Amino acid sequence: MAHAENEVTINRSPEDVYAFLADGLNNAAWRTGIQSIALKSGTPGAVGAVYAQTLTGPGGRPITGDYEITAADPGKRLDFQVVAGPARPAGTYRLSEATGGTTVRFSLNLEPKGLMKVVGPMIARTMRAEVDQLDTLKRVLESA
Repeated sequence: MAHAENEVTINRSPEDVYAFLADGLNNAAWRTGIQSIALKSGTPGAVGAVYAQTLTGPGGRPITGDYEITAADPGKRLDFQVVAGPARPAGTYRLSEATGGTTVRFSLNLEPKGLMKVVGPMIARTMRAEVDQLDTLKRVLESA
């Protein structure tokens, strides 16, 4: 299984951080590689909400990366599953109160199947780059 995880403390309340993360439309403000994102179905930030996103793939080509929110515990946890695209990891944001704000732990997991096993190292690097963007999330939220 491919796994990547990162953690950062943000000088904002768990409720503020959660609200920002739960609204998938905010992804473009802190995640590089998002060409477009829109709420495809459901209620923003609620379990069952599906966000359609187009990402910059290898060679700059657009790829789909739609995801569905699979668990939502406001101020504490937000889970999602990528439901369209070549790689379909599951992700979790865990939030906890910390001195001066909120600690956010972002993890991604993917069980490669078939040809995905061949490109496993590339997938692992991409997942690592995704979770490392928490530093950008911190800058965006603390400057707001």
